[in-house]
Amino acid sequence: MHPDFQSWASEQLALVEACLEKHLPETNCAPARLHDAMRYSVLGGGKRVRPLLSFAAGELSGADKAHTTIAGAAVELIHVYSLVHDDLPCMDNDTLRRGKPTCHIRYDEPTALLVGDSLQSLAFQLLTESSLTKDPHMQLEMARHLAFAAGSRGMAGGQAIDLDSIGKILSLPELEFMHIHKTGALIRAAVILGARCGNRLDETQFKLLDHFAKCMGLAFQVIDDILDTEATTAALGKTAGKDAENNKPTYVSILGIKQARELAHELRQEATGVLNQFGSEALRLQQVTDFIVQREF
Repeated sequence: MHPDFQSWASEQLALVEACLEKHLPETNCAPARLHDAMRYSVLGGGKRVRPLLSFAAGELSGADKAHTTIAGAAVELIHVYSLVHDDLPCMDNDTLRRGKPTCHIRYDEPTALLVGDSLQSLAFQLLTESSLTKDPHMQLEMARHLAFAAGSRGMAGGQAIDLDSIGKILSLPELEFMHIHKTGALIRAAVILGARCGNRLDETQFKLLDHFAKCMGLAFQVIDDILDTEATTAALGKTAGKDAENNKPTYVSILGIKQARELAHELRQEATGVLNQFGSEALRLQQVTDFIVQREF
């Protein structure tokens, strides 16, 4: 990772961590156990890729960093809610997340269910209680975009397809369709919400950004599938080999490791081709792109 990117990423991560810390209810506020579980699930862990994408897209569009911090934190809250629910016994039934026991293991299943519900609500509270743009209609559109990305035609719908695909052999287009929704929708939302906080871009440029984000959503999942096969549980902070154990279709199971890596490289090149149209102002987005594809956790 480039030292300059490391410094920039550390600065952005500190901002979003402070924002999450501030807006999550304190444990001295009733119901204390639920609030403790929310803070346990959100704080002090994770790659925070989605907030980084929001910050990078915000720099491209000339956004106020305070605004992109809120946008990135809102998307991260939706992401963490999805992880808490995904780990439940009725879903992926996992015991380890971000290097520590999953929420339902540390607390209990009803608490984990309510944590996910509460984080989702908090995301929209955060996104709507602050003025993030000069145009209130645009902020309403941002909330609509995030709701769509999180719902049955986005992340939740992709998870439903994923659960229905266990033990089945999917074609590559079917797998891509699933992950455009399950993983890609929220990554695309992170980019668009961050960019919407600024005012430098026109609608043609937003379409280009959305295409970039679609490539990155798929690339992120391809690398995830590779790491699930090759990396250790300690490195990942979650149970390695879970996809194969659950007989889930993945890019690795369909393509093999070599071709999956080639696909990730192709998606990275396509994403870079889009960013080249923005020139040097897309540097941070390019650096986040490189981080996503080159990561080892």
